[in-house]
Amino acid sequence: MDRLLRRRGAWWLPGVVLFVLALSGGCRNGLFTLAYLINGMDVDADYDGLKKKTVVVVCRPAAGIEYGTTKAAAGLAREISGLLQQRIPKIKVIDQEKVVQWCDNHSWEEYPEVGKALGAEMVVGVDLEHFSLQQGQTLYQGKAKVTVQVFDSAQGGKMVWEKHLPQSVYPPNTGIPTSEVQGPDFHREFLHVLAGQVARHFYAHDPHADLGQDSAALR
Repeated sequence: MDRLLRRRGAWWLPGVVLFVLALSGGCRNGLFTLAYLINGMDVDADYDGLKKKTVVVVCRPAAGIEYGTTKAAAGLAREISGLLQQRIPKIKVIDQEKVVQWCDNHSWEEYPEVGKALGAEMVVGVDLEHFSLQQGQTLYQGKAKVTVQVFDSAQGGKMVWEKHLPQSVYPPNTGIPTSEVQGPDFHREFLHVLAGQVARHFYAHDPHADLGQDSAALR
């Protein structure tokens, strides 16, 4: 009988915990906390001009940075494209295979050139200024520095938004021993994290999404 009561009563326990937490911080602060725990607290996009647009994402490494970063740039563009497609209503993102093929077969200097050639209304250009995966010989810790720009083809390729992102470090506070994870797996994981930090400027998102990255990386 006790076991049955516990089983039937378990559903209300989270509500009681949230209610106590709300009261402990005072009425106003408590209700704010309660609302956040239940619904979250997304912030608006920094730039929301990609809705209902045909968009191309182009990423290129800065000249002279580490060998192999060209592959990272291509992977980053692919990840960003996927996130924009998932999160922005009625957007059309040009397939990265077409982007790579055109860039490989043509000489270009400015991002709007790629957008014009591929019929994109908006161009998201990502300069990968630094990218590394290791801290010493025995630890993985990704570090990257990027600048993001948006160009509007309808305005002759005019730059309409720009953001210099702070250095991305993953995991933020500690490295992962190279004996615990394969290099390609860590590479993919860091690119996914970095892409999220770029793409979320274009849609509503949780501003605390990066909290707990150390523990998440170690799992």
